[in-house]
Amino acid sequence: MAETVEFRSNGHLASGYLAKPASGSGPGVLVIQEWWGLDAGIKEMADRLGAAGFVALAPDLYHGEVAGHDEMDKAAKLMQSLPPDRAGRDMSGAVDFLASHSAVTGKGIGVVGFCMGGMLSFIIAANRPDKVKAVVAFYGFPQGPAEPDWSKLTASVMGHMAEHDDFFSPAAAKALETRLKGIGKNVTFTVHPGTGHAFMGPHNALGTLNAELAAQIWPQAVAFLKENLP
Repeated sequence: MAETVEFRSNGHLASGYLAKPASGSGPGVLVIQEWWGLDAGIKEMADRLGAAGFVALAPDLYHGEVAGHDEMDKAAKLMQSLPPDRAGRDMSGAVDFLASHSAVTGKGIGVVGFCMGGMLSFIIAANRPDKVKAVVAFYGFPQGPAEPDWSKLTASVMGHMAEHDDFFSPAAAKALETRLKGIGKNVTFTVHPGTGHAFMGPHNALGTLNAELAAQIWPQAVAFLKENLP
């Protein structure tokens, strides 16, 4: 039960991929893309969330642009040229779309993000504490100038990070976890031994897919979302 939808984004239109459960309703979850764009892998993750009972929306932050999994340079260029303000507006518009959707139950919205989307999931959670109540971030988090105002973060956060990651180092992940816990935030990061960046990616673009670990983590992520999005 999936479709392409359009929603308002600060006076403009944005689009995304919406997956619904067989029951027709459930808690709303935003799925934030990797640097490749809204590709088959992200749609698969939205479909899996739909199958698990959620109404999942993956907004197209690149507005139609997608990099192939053998086009690292294009993916990097797309990510670097993504206007942060537009991405913020599109994610916020997606949150409002989900929150007001007739199929969405409960009062809070969850966010699941991968790589660049992991980083962005923290930002939308801090920017929209009125709606975002749960975050599951995979191998991505804001660093340096990209960090939001952490005082506004109210969501519960589960982070799954890679031990061998040139983009988001485990030391930086642990340092951020310590900082956030120090200001009273409900945040738990797990650095998975022996893993590389994108270990959950079904596309295996970097040759780092750990299917066994992914199969273990996914039920934990689903349970966390269900617990925090009653």
